[in-house]
Amino acid sequence: MPLEVFDSLAKEKRPFVPREPGVVRMYNCGPTVYGRVHVGNLRSFLFADTLRRWLEVSGYEVRQVMNITDVGHLLDDAEEGEDKLEAQARKEQKDPWEISRHYTELFLKDVRALGCKEPLARPKASEHIAEMLAIIDGLLRDGYAYETHGNVYFEVARFPRYGRLSGNSVQELEAGARIEVRDEKRHPADFALWKSDPKHLMKWVSRFGPDGFPGWHIECSAMARKHLGDELDLHTGGEDNVFPHHECEIAQSEAFTGKPFARYWMHAKFLQVDGGKMSKRLGNVWNLDDVVARGFTPRALRFALIRGHYRGPLNFTWGILEEAQSALAKLADLVARVREARARPGSTEEARVGAAAVSEARMRFDAGMDDDLNVPQALAALFELRSAVLEAGLGREAAADAWAFLERAQATLGVLELEESADVRLDELLARYTEARARKDWATSDGIRAEIKALGFALMDTPQGPRTTFTGR
Repeated sequence: MPLEVFDSLAKEKRPFVPREPGVVRMYNCGPTVYGRVHVGNLRSFLFADTLRRWLEVSGYEVRQVMNITDVGHLLDDAEEGEDKLEAQARKEQKDPWEISRHYTELFLKDVRALGCKEPLARPKASEHIAEMLAIIDGLLRDGYAYETHGNVYFEVARFPRYGRLSGNSVQELEAGARIEVRDEKRHPADFALWKSDPKHLMKWVSRFGPDGFPGWHIECSAMARKHLGDELDLHTGGEDNVFPHHECEIAQSEAFTGKPFARYWMHAKFLQVDGGKMSKRLGNVWNLDDVVARGFTPRALRFALIRGHYRGPLNFTWGILEEAQSALAKLADLVARVREARARPGSTEEARVGAAAVSEARMRFDAGMDDDLNVPQALAALFELRSAVLEAGLGREAAADAWAFLERAQATLGVLELEESADVRLDELLARYTEARARKDWATSDGIRAEIKALGFALMDTPQGPRTTFTGR
């Protein structure tokens, strides 16, 4: 079946068809680098990485761009309050540029440790001011924006489609507006494209004055257009980005270009922690270092954060990370058994049953991923294959197909370990050799002896058990 994704704008599953055959232009909302990204942020980034991986496994060339917001994200999305980076800079008594560099480095370290693939570009907002000002000038020229006291606002009343993504109509937003909305706005829902503030530390000279900085929403429109063109195929983010951020992106981008901004919008649901929201007050805002300090691997965290459907609720607890470690051990066992089966002939019955099991697993895996990235079904297919291998074994030919399937699964999910060190492999082989001898399975033990020899070791049976001596390959 062809890939179908749930489009947040259409509010239904739709067959995925990119604008250019074989090529996907994908923009993912990245971090605002005023602090360390937490496990909730990482869920959204891992969702984007898994989507990109499956598209590539499916044969697409994916041009992925994930931005870094290093200026212009105010504490209050209603265009009030201090910039998040400047607030953190004051708190740490550092320069805001130093803050952004530090947390950008930590973000990159985290996503690389989690196995996220490197995108085509990681543009920084601060390096795209000229592109933002060009869009703002165009919106002013065409009557979609207005300037007052050095500030520039997008006039939502001029864009009738405003609210389609989030379901927030202009009338409802006006009715629910706070009393303290700026008088200079024509409508409470109008949002800032450019702000002027002499006290702002990160600022640029423009025709609107000497102390300006961009609004949050204009940044992504400018960076997406710069690196991917006027029309995207996919735009992703967390569900908290739907409003106001993505709603405003659509309005300003489409008003400026006159073209649809993105063909598909996909949003990952919030991550719960201990069954509720993350909160500094509760002390449960965990990051990757916290996970590692508890004795878990980044791979276990990746598994824990992708194991649920991206649009469904997902709970994070330390107990769930223990379950993730256990699940990964079972998958490692599957990998070892498939590797072992590739080295021995196997029976005709093993070949027949094994081939059917591999075929069924691959079909269920692909069907799950094509069904709006149903990772739970894809993972279930792997565990069902393990059960089949434990019950009936694999012939050598079926094992070759199984290995190709494992490579496909790893390319998609990034949670398997298909390469191994000689020491780890030797320990596994010795354990399996001992088990095979105990049950008098001489064919299996002879096959394992040959694998041990291929690693460069001579195997001797002693009263104390098997012993190995390194002989070289």
